[in-house]
Amino acid sequence: MINTILESISSPRDIKKLPADQLERLCAEIRSFLVDTVSVTGGHLASNLGTVELTVALHKVFDLPQDKIIWDVGHQSYTHKILTGRREAFHTLRQKGGISGFPRPSESEYDAFIGGHSSTSISAAIGLCAANRLKGRDDHVIAVIGDGAFTGGMAYEALNNAGKNIDNLIVILNYNEMSISKNVGGFARYLAARRSNPNYLKMKERVEKLLDHTPLIGRHLKETLQTSKSAIKNLLYHSTFFEDFGFIYLGPIDGHNLPELITTLEDAKRRKKPVLVHVDTVKGKGYSFAEENPGAFHGISKFDVDTGLPNAIQEECYSQVAGRVLTEMAETDSRICAVTAAMKYGTGLQDFAHAYRDRFYDVGIAEQHAMTFCAGLAASGLVPVFAVYSSFLQRAFDQIIHDAAIEPQHVVLAVDRAGIVGEDGETHQGIFDVSFLSMVPGIVIDSPCGFWELELCLRRAVKQESGVVAVRYPRGTENTAIPWPEKEYPYFRFGEGADALIVTYGRLSEEAYFARRTLAEAGISVDFLKITRLVPVADEIYEICKQYQHVLFYEEGIRNGGLGQLLLNGLYERGFDGKFQLHAIDGFVPHGKIYELLADLELDRAAMIRDVKMLQ
Repeated sequence: MINTILESISSPRDIKKLPADQLERLCAEIRSFLVDTVSVTGGHLASNLGTVELTVALHKVFDLPQDKIIWDVGHQSYTHKILTGRREAFHTLRQKGGISGFPRPSESEYDAFIGGHSSTSISAAIGLCAANRLKGRDDHVIAVIGDGAFTGGMAYEALNNAGKNIDNLIVILNYNEMSISKNVGGFARYLAARRSNPNYLKMKERVEKLLDHTPLIGRHLKETLQTSKSAIKNLLYHSTFFEDFGFIYLGPIDGHNLPELITTLEDAKRRKKPVLVHVDTVKGKGYSFAEENPGAFHGISKFDVDTGLPNAIQEECYSQVAGRVLTEMAETDSRICAVTAAMKYGTGLQDFAHAYRDRFYDVGIAEQHAMTFCAGLAASGLVPVFAVYSSFLQRAFDQIIHDAAIEPQHVVLAVDRAGIVGEDGETHQGIFDVSFLSMVPGIVIDSPCGFWELELCLRRAVKQESGVVAVRYPRGTENTAIPWPEKEYPYFRFGEGADALIVTYGRLSEEAYFARRTLAEAGISVDFLKITRLVPVADEIYEICKQYQHVLFYEEGIRNGGLGQLLLNGLYERGFDGKFQLHAIDGFVPHGKIYELLADLELDRAAMIRDVKMLQ
C-alpha cells in the first residue's frame, strides 16, 4: 500500500502527473527521507537539502532521459537519484555494492555524465549539445553548477565557448554562497550583488514586453538585444556578466519557490538558445542543524537526527594534526603561508586561518591557480604549504612541473586523503599521486604512517628541504596500539635474517606490522621494511632488499608508475636475483568502507599473511 507521494514515484514520468499542491508535499517528504537515510549511511546532506525544489522542478519541466541533466561535482544529486528509480536502494548509498554518492551513467540512464570533481558540467554539456546538433536532435542539456564550482577556471573556459552556436543549453547557477567553505573572490561578490537586486528580471520582462508590442521593429530589436553586446542593450538591461558571454540571463529567482522555478524553467526551455538561470537556494534547507552549520553537514558520518550530533566520537585525524603542526611552525617562521582550494576545514587549516589571516589563502576551487600562486609566493622567498586532497591535486599536474619544479621553487604539498578514502568512490580515491608525482625530476615525496611521523615530515619539508616536497597522508586516524620506533626516518627495518621481506609505506605499514606479528606467533619468520622517504629512493633500501630471496611489496596506489615499479626497476639494475611480488592497484576503486576495499584489493594484513604462508 502506498502511504506517501514519494512512494508513488518510480520515474520522472510520475512527477509530471502531479498537481502543484502535491509537488510541495513531495518536496517535504524528500527532505525527511534524505535526513533519515543520510543519518544512517553518512553522505552529503546540506547540499542536497538545498536542491530539492530545483530537482523536482527540473524533472517536472524536462523530458528525461532524452533531455540530459549534468550535475557539477555531483554531491547535490541525491534527490535526482531518488526520483529516478533508486529510492528503494537508497539505504545502500555509498555502501559497498550499493549506489554511488555521485552521478554514474553506468548506474542509471538518467545520469548523463559522471560527477565528483568540480567545474566540469558546462564543458560536458556543450559536448552533449554539439553531439545533439550533429545527430539532428533538439533535446535540451541542463548543467547544474554551484557558485562554489564557478571559482574554478574550467567553468569560464566553457562559458567562453558556450554562447555561440550552441542550442538548447541551459545552465542552472545554484547560488548558496558556499562550496564546502564560504566562497571567496570577486565572482562571489558579484553574485552577492545580483542576489541583492532581485528586480533585474522584472526590469528585463518590462523592456521585452514593451518591445513585443512595438510594431514592425520591436520583436527584431528584442532578439538582437538578447544576443548582442551593444551599448543600447547595456542602457536598457544593464546587462550581466553572463549576457556578455552570449547567454540569456534569467534571475535571480527563489530556488525554493516551486511555481516560480517551473515557470522560469519553462521559459528557458522555450528560448532554444544558451540560457543561464540564476537560482538562490539555502544550503541545508529544512533541517535546522544543517541550515545553521552547512559546512559541518556538507559531508557527514552517521548522526542523530534529533540532535544533529555525530553518533561516533570524533578522534583526532591526520588533517587536524597537519593543520596544528603548520600553525605551530608559523608562530616562529613568518615565511610560512598556508594555501587551500576551498577546503579550509577539510584539510584542517581553520586554526591557521584564524591565527594568521594575512598568511592564509583560500583561492576557491582552483587547484591549477593555487599551485602557480604557491610558486609565485616561493619565488619571493616565502614558504607556501598547499594543503590539498590527493584526487584534487591531479588537476594541478602541469603547474607542478612547469611553474614549480623546473626552476625549482620551494613549495610544500600537504597531500591529504592519500590512498583509499572509502565511501566517495572512484572520483575521490587518492591512488594516483605517487605515480604522477614520482616522475617529476627533483621532487621529494614522504609518506608518514603516524601522527608523530607526519609532524617530522612536515617540519623537514618546510625547514630542511628545497624544491617541491610532497608529504602525503591518509584519511582518518592513526593506530595508537603500534609502538613505532621514533628514529626510523627515512626507513626502518623490523627484523633481520629471514628469507622473505614485506615492504610497504603509509597506512599499509599498520597492516604489515600486524601481519608480521601474527606470522611470528605461528612460527613463521618474515622481516618488514617500512619506507617513509619514497622519492628519491635511498640506496640503502635497494641494498636491504637484495639480501632477501623473496620481496613482497604492497602499495595502496596505482601499479603503473608507482613506488613498487620504481623499486623493482632499480633492484634489477643493481643485480637483484631474488623474486619480487608487487601487490598494487590495477584500476579504479569503487565506494565502500576503507577496510572492505583494502580486503578486496588484497592489500590488508590477511592477504599479507596468506602470501607469506604460500612461500613456505
